[in-house]
Amino acid sequence: MKDQIKTLLQHIAVASRTLKNINNITIKNILNDTADCLLKNQNNVLYANSKDLSRMNLSSPKYDRLKLTKKRLQSMADDMRNVASLPSPIGKILDKVVCQNGMVIKKVSIPFGVVGVIYEARPNVTFDVFALCFKSCNACILKGGSDADLSNHELISIIHQVLKKYNVNVNICTLLPSNKKTTTAMLNAVGLIDLIIPRGGSSLINFVRRNALVPIIETGAGICHTYFDKDGDKNKGEAIINNAKTRRVSVCNALDCLIIHKDRLNDLPYICNNLSTNNVIIYADAYSHKVLETCYPSNLLQQATEESFGTEFLDYKMSIRTVNNINEAIDHIIHYSSKHSECIVSESKKAIKLFLHTIDAACIYANVSTAFTDGSQFGMGAEIGISTQKLHARGPMSLKELTTYKYLIEGYGQVRN
Repeated sequence: MKDQIKTLLQHIAVASRTLKNINNITIKNILNDTADCLLKNQNNVLYANSKDLSRMNLSSPKYDRLKLTKKRLQSMADDMRNVASLPSPIGKILDKVVCQNGMVIKKVSIPFGVVGVIYEARPNVTFDVFALCFKSCNACILKGGSDADLSNHELISIIHQVLKKYNVNVNICTLLPSNKKTTTAMLNAVGLIDLIIPRGGSSLINFVRRNALVPIIETGAGICHTYFDKDGDKNKGEAIINNAKTRRVSVCNALDCLIIHKDRLNDLPYICNNLSTNNVIIYADAYSHKVLETCYPSNLLQQATEESFGTEFLDYKMSIRTVNNINEAIDHIIHYSSKHSECIVSESKKAIKLFLHTIDAACIYANVSTAFTDGSQFGMGAEIGISTQKLHARGPMSLKELTTYKYLIEGYGQVRN
């Protein structure tokens, strides 16, 4: 198994070099044709997906991530077309210097080469990764979770069908077996994989971080907070909190903890009203629990424990912490945040400025739902993940973030003294 994977990775590394010979017009045509092919074959994809879904417990937080619908397939196709329409990020002159001796130094964007992505029950990631890697002239190695294996294979067959039509080496987009040995092989593939991006929960990311010899960029884990300030507008707060929590609970930008100023506790029943219609379980601290116990459904209200904070629920669950001032709110976020997405709801410019400049996270919002942390929403076409680290890339990773650079130096015979 180990030798088989190594041989396959070698083939992929060789195939990645052929991407330099494909012009941007052909890349655009391939991506648009792949989007069309997806919609033409959507019944096959949905059938494969239904078989994957049949093996998963309906109550699992991963179920919604795994589920594909005609609407979601249309969105996947639209995202691929958006990526196709974007300018190529390759060959851009990032900087240029002419030295005193006449030597010209240019800093030029180039692809990484081979990008590996390890992800869980998210078959839409298969299409997003291919689109972004192909547009940025990177070969991609996909290692999806076993929960989505049939869905991923069906999607890869569509991609390969189009690549063959254009006589492009199909190894530039390879789906590896969905087992842990494959993951280990990828993490140790020094010289064959240039970059690995784990996209999933904290357990996956922690495993990759501990075991990777290949460079990685951490994405995915989101413990997101919204602070409702003493000067917050309760109508904005209600809309933002409900949207961030219930739009899609299984995504990394979903709200996990509401922090509320003590002076606004009486607004909690209004703010949380629509949460109960979505059966959101609230883990409330002593102060917020006392306010909600007379108006929020008792079967959905529980006393918060220490484990209620710093947890990425990926479910219809949310914790509430009461604070005396904005500094306590900031301290709470700094302690529990995964540095993904954080929000303040306030009409105070002073409070907003303090929050935006003090909080350390990839995306920080003022009076906007954290649900917008998304490459497509940011105008990037799609994303390969949300980076929560600081080196190379941070926040939604799209085409630009899938490039590195090299220096090109030209002269006319200069030598160094």
